[in-house]
Amino acid sequence: MIKVMLVDDSALVRNALEELFNRAPDIEVVASAPDPFIAADKLKRVVPDVILLDVEMPKMDGLTFLRKLMNQHPIPVIICSTLVGDNSTTHIQALELGAVDIIQKPKIGLRQFVEQHQQYFFDVVRAAAQSRLKPLIKRVQAREKHNADVILPSGGRRAMHETTEKLIIIGASTGGTEAIKTVLMGMPSDCPAIAIVQHMPEGFTKSFAARLDSLCQINVREATDNMSLLRGHAVIAPGNMHMMIRRSGARYMVQLQDGPPVSRHKPSVDVLMRSAANYVGSNAVGIILTGMGDDGAAGLLEMREAGAHTIGQDETSSVVYGMPKEAYKKGAVVQQLPLERICAAALKEAAIESQSTPAPE
Repeated sequence: MIKVMLVDDSALVRNALEELFNRAPDIEVVASAPDPFIAADKLKRVVPDVILLDVEMPKMDGLTFLRKLMNQHPIPVIICSTLVGDNSTTHIQALELGAVDIIQKPKIGLRQFVEQHQQYFFDVVRAAAQSRLKPLIKRVQAREKHNADVILPSGGRRAMHETTEKLIIIGASTGGTEAIKTVLMGMPSDCPAIAIVQHMPEGFTKSFAARLDSLCQINVREATDNMSLLRGHAVIAPGNMHMMIRRSGARYMVQLQDGPPVSRHKPSVDVLMRSAANYVGSNAVGIILTGMGDDGAAGLLEMREAGAHTIGQDETSSVVYGMPKEAYKKGAVVQQLPLERICAAALKEAAIESQSTPAPE
């Protein structure tokens, strides 16, 4: 059983989540608290596998509690808050402080939201329970927002157009775990190779890849340096490493590189997409999915300018319409589609037939 603690000042929220998790055969709510002080006291008697934590609470806010928890006794934490919506810095701060995932809680209609996203809650908790955390040695300092130039210079398209091999490039953040699953589960076993950046902490991407691998027709792996990109395979950038595409003769390969965060993220979607623009060009299909912030917007535009077909998730189907919106505003998106139609559209552009509903012309 996965033991869960709920920390939220709303009794309605705690009750709704407890009722939800009671339906899961492998998840048990072992404690709940209306504020961090009570939660800290209960942690002396019971140690959960996962904590669902609100941000705005009396006596101590959730991010302060998260910082103290990661310093003293790291436990996988999922932030569940109304304060992680568009244009909020809470999402980035929470990930920097050690949260393994973010759920945007609606301001109204909570029970309906929980009912509609039941499986999402279950999957996020199950994945979080498998993550491995390290103590936060010191408070994360504010840092300069770098662009992809610090990892990979722009300009000079190096795509080798004589190849006909296609690649699908995907970037996502908040809500992306479920969005990526939806896209990959529609892929046939002979689909083009897929490279993915999902904003996740170090140690979490391997279990995410393993879960997708168990659900999909294709093979899904956490990327390793110099890994070949093969048809019917998807690779996910490891947490805390940038991932790029390189060419070696007729093959596409993965290159992993350390370095500063780009667009405040590491791995960064912008880095992956710039490398695709440079080395894959018009043989690529770029996809930007749900997520907070603007990582990937500039990179997707570079892909489009290099001749790639680009797809953005629409607002209605996005958990957070941040990254897709910024890409759309930049003119980086050729097609804007609901999540359930993105797989078919990508396969169509890659000239692979799909049994999914085809995208419109």
